[in-house]
Amino acid sequence: MARKRKELPLIEGVEIKDVAAEGNALARVDDMVVFVPFGAPGDIADVKIDRKKRNYAEGHIERLVSPSPLRVGPACSHFGVCGGCRWQHLPYSFQLECKQRQVSDAMQRIAKVDIPPISPIIGADPVWEYRNKMEYTFSNKCWLTFEQMRSGEEFPDRDAAGFHIPGAFDKVLDIDRCHLQDDFSNKVRKFVKEFGKANGYPFYDLRAQTGFLRTMMVRMASTGQIMVLMAFGQDNAEWIEATMSAIKTEFPQITSLLYVVNTKLNDTFGDLPVVTYSGLPYIEEEMEGLRFRVGPKSFYQTNSRQAHRLYQVARDFAGLTGSELVYDLYTGTGTIANFVARGARHVVGIEYVADAIEDAKLNSRVNGLDNTEFYAGDMKDVLTRDFIEQHGRPDVMIVDPPRAGMHADVVDVILAAEPERIVYVSCNPATQARDLALLDVKYRVTAVQPVDMFPHTHHVENVVALELKQ
Repeated sequence: MARKRKELPLIEGVEIKDVAAEGNALARVDDMVVFVPFGAPGDIADVKIDRKKRNYAEGHIERLVSPSPLRVGPACSHFGVCGGCRWQHLPYSFQLECKQRQVSDAMQRIAKVDIPPISPIIGADPVWEYRNKMEYTFSNKCWLTFEQMRSGEEFPDRDAAGFHIPGAFDKVLDIDRCHLQDDFSNKVRKFVKEFGKANGYPFYDLRAQTGFLRTMMVRMASTGQIMVLMAFGQDNAEWIEATMSAIKTEFPQITSLLYVVNTKLNDTFGDLPVVTYSGLPYIEEEMEGLRFRVGPKSFYQTNSRQAHRLYQVARDFAGLTGSELVYDLYTGTGTIANFVARGARHVVGIEYVADAIEDAKLNSRVNGLDNTEFYAGDMKDVLTRDFIEQHGRPDVMIVDPPRAGMHADVVDVILAAEPERIVYVSCNPATQARDLALLDVKYRVTAVQPVDMFPHTHHVENVVALELKQ
């Protein structure tokens, strides 16, 4: 006989004290820390505990007794249900304050090295419709909100086109309007949804792994070029042709209309052939006269305007005079490498993803840059002492690792190479701070500049300049 789960309490009159990790808010009840999503400092709320551990608990606001004076009205009708944009209810100025504090806390608590005054965070403008890439999922069983379930109504039409509920691979929230990308994106998504329903095309069943309409990606470049990539779960030539033809007719402004047939058990398509239905197989971003080709499998920073500001900071911190050999580690499609190449003698880029390296080489050719070279492979395997002996000791290293930070072996090789300057770009100040502590044996931090790439979320980019100790 299964053990009956203990009912967790509803705690009345809880004061939300602060913001916390992962975009949650924080409260204290007796000696227990409680993490609460969608709360604002100053809220008084009745909080239902959902999960309790020894030192903390997780809960949700059952009733907002007295809203914080900080609160603002969220722009999105899906706020509180969709997992994105958890800070919509907080003023943007306060969001920036929280992100500045997040960087400062990481530097003080984790790095524990001498840090100069942290520069004020570079805020985003605009704070809505800033994303150049959105990915939507089609599902035949949309997620029902608690209000819908409590209503007692029947919902026979469960087809959805929207976003996964956090932590649930098979639950998709049907979206009316997302405010993170230009409204054109919503129009395409809604059109495909209605076209599929009108023609009886089955929406994807995420548990059974069957269905025709699976996912859609929309990329909108700063140049005005638009890419739409449809992923179909069945190789039905008649349905594919009808769907793609309808999209092309309805939206002639699409410059790159693509599709892929994906019958795998996951949504990744990096190993699958992408078919160009009409237009070009890529779109182009522009930055200071440089053109960057972005294909369906390419990585490109999802906020084009803030990416430019981020790269400007990285270039300024690099202090290039034109005579330097630069290593760009975790180069991706070579955006930073190509961006700084005109100010350097030579740039060497290294990246794990082979397709990304091909994009990096292509972007150098497109921009007439002949002082770059790129290598693919696991960073800790490629960046060795032998590699540095062969290609030269770098004067400057720019590193932009994934959220997990740098492997210890990579840090060791950097320390052995002793570049005069290191520019560390990070999307995770906590792991960046950990790596700064490792680099402290030979390097001192000379500048810290946070940059907000993702308004209404807790995410923040941070750029740190380091110089070799004399």
